[in-house]
Amino acid sequence: QVQLVESGGGLVQAGGSLRLSCAASGSIFSFKAMGWYRQAPGKQRELVASIASITSGYITNYAHSVKGRFTISRDNAKNTVYLQMNSLVPEDTAVYYCNRVPAEVRYWGQGTQVTVSS
Repeated sequence: QVQLVESGGGLVQAGGSLRLSCAASGSIFSFKAMGWYRQAPGKQRELVASIASITSGYITNYAHSVKGRFTISRDNAKNTVYLQMNSLVPEDTAVYYCNRVPAEVRYWGQGTQVTVSS
């Protein structure tokens, strides 16, 4: 079974950037759609970015709150999904996870903590 391991989180000042990585222990080529989710303290986990394979390439979608600031990408050869986060704001503070879209319980990992200070 494929395991997903998130990394790249940390503490950053508002306006800063981070790049998250989600490394899979096996091939994600068959995972048509992958996504980054986040869960802030006291809030439900939410999908913030997704990337889906289509015949001509990929299609991406973003939550309104991160559109224009976050960019999701994937490298099937490296079995890795990335999330480039720019212009971070304190409201982006959360644990970030990757998973298929729709998510499957068996693929939740430990996540990576992102903390944005004001």
